[in-house]
Amino acid sequence: MADGTLFIGTKRYSSWSLRGWLAVHFAGLDVEEVVIPLAGGATPEVKAKTPAGFVPYLEHDGAHIWDSLAICEYCAEFAPGLWPEDRAHRALLRSASAEMHSGFAGLRKAFPHIAGPVASAAARDRQMTDEARADIARIVALWDELLKASGGPFLHGPFMGIADAMFAPVAVRFRTWALDVPAQAAAYVGQVHDHPLVRRWFAEAEQEPAEWRLEGYETKVAG
Repeated sequence: MADGTLFIGTKRYSSWSLRGWLAVHFAGLDVEEVVIPLAGGATPEVKAKTPAGFVPYLEHDGAHIWDSLAICEYCAEFAPGLWPEDRAHRALLRSASAEMHSGFAGLRKAFPHIAGPVASAAARDRQMTDEARADIARIVALWDELLKASGGPFLHGPFMGIADAMFAPVAVRFRTWALDVPAQAAAYVGQVHDHPLVRRWFAEAEQEPAEWRLEGYETKVAG
């Protein structure tokens, strides 16, 4: 019997769920996975099953955690290596993870998280905005700093950690929308996509029912 339950949203769209799901798997927690199809905006089933009305939500061994970064911190209590041992390096990655958690609204709005190819040419022609362009420049500069500190190939170092879980959906956005980034950022995007857990997430997203897809993400141009 599993030690708990992880509630997540549609794998094709739920960037926050990907973060929590990766952390849970990095830590090796034994949980049942419940996928709730997202309806775009408020989803009644999510509001009914989670304390704050958002996913991911983790119930584990008596704990109840309803925020993605809090789930990551909880998982790091079981697997401390998910943060660097060095205090200064750990603080750097925590700061970057918190910035990701609360920022980059321009990128999120212009280029939705889609784990897989988009459905139409119209969607692929989404318009770049000034806000998204500024977010991309900041992310690229931040990745340069973090990869220099870690030695790569991941932000954490030789393997993915919490900071990589937090930025994985950005890597997905860059790949899905073919956003032009410098070579080092592009290489990092490739490393994230080649990780076995990310590949598994994409494969499972592809198996979700067609009726779970949201037209606003798949067929419309932003702007």
